[in-house]
Amino acid sequence: MAKYKFGQDVIKTVIEKSQNPKREISQLTIKIDVKLDNALTKLSNALGVSKNRLIEDILFESGVIQEVEENWNE
Repeated sequence: MAKYKFGQDVIKTVIEKSQNPKREISQLTIKIDVKLDNALTKLSNALGVSKNRLIEDILFESGVIQEVEENWNE
């Protein structure tokens, strides 16, 4: 009976830890100049990453954003 009680406590703890409150997420849409878009396209191709990933990395490294959501809904 003690094993069963201990097992229930472990299961409850795991469930409680996995139920994180939802984060608030804002979506950012930007309009950029065609020349900047072309430059970002060339740079992203040279680096082998997507243009969106390149922009995310630039914004993240500059401190403009703190976190990047990895799931794209396109």
